[in-house]
Amino acid sequence: MPEEIHPFATLTPDFVLDALDHLGLTGDGRLMALNSYENRVYLAHLEPGTPLADEHRAVVLKFYRPGRWSAEQIEEEHAFAAELMEAEVPVVGPISISGRTLHAHGGFLLSVSPRRGGRSPELGDGETLEWIGRFLARLHQVGARAPFKSRPAVDVASYGVQPREWLLAEQQLPLEVERAWADVSQQALDVASGVFAQEQVKALRLHADCHVGNILWTPAEEPGGGPHFVDLDDCRSGPAIQDLWMLLSGERAERQQQLGALIDGYEQMREFDRRELALIEPLRTLRLIHYSAWIARRWQDPAFPAAFSGFGTPDYWRGQIHTLTEQIEAMEMPPLVA
Repeated sequence: MPEEIHPFATLTPDFVLDALDHLGLTGDGRLMALNSYENRVYLAHLEPGTPLADEHRAVVLKFYRPGRWSAEQIEEEHAFAAELMEAEVPVVGPISISGRTLHAHGGFLLSVSPRRGGRSPELGDGETLEWIGRFLARLHQVGARAPFKSRPAVDVASYGVQPREWLLAEQQLPLEVERAWADVSQQALDVASGVFAQEQVKALRLHADCHVGNILWTPAEEPGGGPHFVDLDDCRSGPAIQDLWMLLSGERAERQQQLGALIDGYEQMREFDRRELALIEPLRTLRLIHYSAWIARRWQDPAFPAAFSGFGTPDYWRGQIHTLTEQIEAMEMPPLVA
């Protein structure tokens, strides 16, 4: 039987330029593929004097992974971005073309966004972390206004239980490590569930994937300088700490210092519920399980074997067993304080 061709294989340069033309935009032929595993994203330069070209010399086209989000869920993401931009929260949202931000072409859903440059922020700098904390608080002020209606939540069920059940049901683990991983992952989820049940924190709309790669920094002296958030593709409901903990790294003392700077900035704009600090390690545990299932579900996409060459091997899963064992210990330790 011939191997099934992945849908993204049809995204040739001609196809991408045709999609641009379908939207009433005229590219000058220059395309650049941008880094993205989940979707396919291209930088396209526009022909001078054509629609949008006076305002944007280049735009970013995003082709959404088929079957991941419904049109309703993507449009809810776009509405959240628009609400944030209206509140002057520095996010990069899609451009409205003919009254719409979500479009269809050749079996794909796609959007067009402005090009925004920047570099990764220096997370070792306390002032930078305070600045990011202020903007996250502003994002959460908007996120707390109303709930998502169709997008899922960051919780034990969707981020832990369901991915674990899928990995085992689909026999994604080598037999020699399957039982050990099943046991330790269940133990880790039991501990995480207990912490979530005890804390009973309030959920709000989040960025939900707020790591350093999704924050771009421009010099403070430039117009609009400072951090701006990109890629709301994973936005979900959940506790506020979900948007802070992935910015912490290093030994416990370093993470403690980074957390203090983030919350110092955050509380200049919005109160932070310190009960949520107990969720940092449970959320890290859930992300580990979710991440393994995320890679496994996309293994037929050629970009994934190329990027994660060691995934799925017995050694990979032994590493996960060791990491989850450490996470059980971490979840049982006193949380960071701020």
